[in-house]
Amino acid sequence: MTQDIKICVDIIRRMTDITPKAAIVLGTGLGAYGETIDVRCTVPYSVLPGFPLSTVHGHVGQFLIGYLKGLPVVCMQGRVHLYEGYTAQDAVKPIRVMQGLGAEYLILTNSAGGINNIYEPGDLVLISDHISMFIPNPLVGPNDAEEGVRFPDMTSCYDAELAEVMHKVAEKENITLRKGIYAQLQGPAYETPAEIRLLKAVGVDLVGMSTVVEVIAARHAGMRIAGLSLVSNMAAGFSGKPLSDDEVREAGKNALPTFTKLLDGFIDGIKEL
Repeated sequence: MTQDIKICVDIIRRMTDITPKAAIVLGTGLGAYGETIDVRCTVPYSVLPGFPLSTVHGHVGQFLIGYLKGLPVVCMQGRVHLYEGYTAQDAVKPIRVMQGLGAEYLILTNSAGGINNIYEPGDLVLISDHISMFIPNPLVGPNDAEEGVRFPDMTSCYDAELAEVMHKVAEKENITLRKGIYAQLQGPAYETPAEIRLLKAVGVDLVGMSTVVEVIAARHAGMRIAGLSLVSNMAAGFSGKPLSDDEVREAGKNALPTFTKLLDGFIDGIKEL
């Protein structure tokens, strides 16, 4: 654990003695899910020295630590993005801190643009793989052997057992859960139709501005990862209308009941692992 991460972990440990089993990152429009947590400690990012701050509307910028369905959790209510001016290393500091607090499981959620023709706005998609070639890698630079190996294997970033749990919950709750390959681009401009055609040609189903750098850092740290996307809109060139952040937030609000049912069931499921 690097010194800056250790300082943040130590500050949080002085505020609560809860050791989280799972970490949750809430994407754009999905922050209200944090209200379902039995919160015992709230940690604003601003109290942590050198910690990146959320600057995007709707991303509160705090850790919620408590219990969800009886499972001790730490939840990021507001993530940070490369387009806010942060380096890839800065963007994954929250993941390093949550892992340093003890979290073994990582549930990453986001709102994404749909590229796959079978998707519709409002669909939930379990991420099966990703493409990271369009963004800087957060592992560039000196490697801390305590955090992970120099050359981590990325063959199975998304845990197969966790995926099975998610699919079982979806089947039980009669929720349509699709699967797909996600690509992160830097943003903040939305992609052009030509860029979307390129992504589609190489097999991408979903596109967004987060998540992949977090997966790389979490995989490096040995965490077990599940990724869940909400299709907030179809990507550029599909709908024939301009894309907007308002549309993304509205989609998150509309999907929250189904999203909550799926995530609650998933939390129940991983308690049995």
